[in-house]
Formats: sequence, structure tokens, C-alpha cells
Amino acid sequence: MTDDIVRGDPQTIEDGPEYDIDFREHPERYRHTSDEQGAFKVEPYKSELLDDWTISDLEPARQAAEAIYEQYRSYREDDDFVGMDMARKYLKMGWTRALRYAKYPGGQKYEDGEQREPQEWYDEEKREISLVYRDRLDEVRGDDAYQQAKQRHRERYGES
Repeated sequence: MTDDIVRGDPQTIEDGPEYDIDFREHPERYRHTSDEQGAFKVEPYKSELLDDWTISDLEPARQAAEAIYEQYRSYREDDDFVGMDMARKYLKMGWTRALRYAKYPGGQKYEDGEQREPQEWYDEEKREISLVYRDRLDEVRGDDAYQQAKQRHRERYGES
């Protein structure tokens, strides 16, 4: 990886399927996005969070959301905004993925290239899972420490 990487969303870095950056050591390379971009690429956070993440069944999802939230709290204690934001992304991903499975058979929003009409509620358990993740996500998004860390990151390294 060269030093001439353009600042901006990490998704714009074109160095293969994984970033060759330790974002804990180089937080200046991380750009906050409100979506889930980078969830499967930003290390070491992917390795710390992905194993906990699941939407398979309600009880494992509850445990996963709690484990990710606890990891968020650990990142917050360490004043690690990148980790805090990556935990937020995993919580958001749990919410949005489970919600898609709750509304669409097999989680398939499109069929034959056409968007399906959502069913309310196709899978009630996935709906419950989505709410579990959304509740923890709302806690993170409403956390003053998260908002302040995001602002400090922007001031220190530039706007997202």
C-alpha cells in the first residue's frame, strides 16, 4: 500500500478485496459513512466483530447484538472512534439484513430483476431479530460519546 492513497471513503481504495491497512494504527485513513460500507474489510475490527454477528435465530442474535454492543463500549472506553463506528455498522447490518428477511421470502428483494412487494411480516422471528439490533443501534447513535468522537474524528482527519 502506498502513501498516495486519496483521502475519502475507504471503499475508494482499490488494492484488492481487503484493505492492507490496520485502521487502529491509522485512523486517519478511515472515513465515516452512515451506511455499512467497509464492514467486511476494515481491520482489525472485522476480525473482532464478525464472529459475533448473526441473524440466524432470535437467541443467538440477542447474544450477538449484546456482544457487539459490549465491544462498542470497550472501543468507547479506549476512545477508538473507528472501532465504535464499526460496531455501529455491524449493529446496523443486523437490523437491515434481518428486516429484509422479515419482509421478503429468503431475503430476496428482487425476483427476475424486478423488485418484489414486501410482505408484512413474512418472517416474524427475523422481524424480532431486526428489532433487537435496532434497539442497540439506537443506543449507539444516541450516545453523546459516539457523537463527540465522530466530530473529533472529522475535525482531526477531515469531513466524511
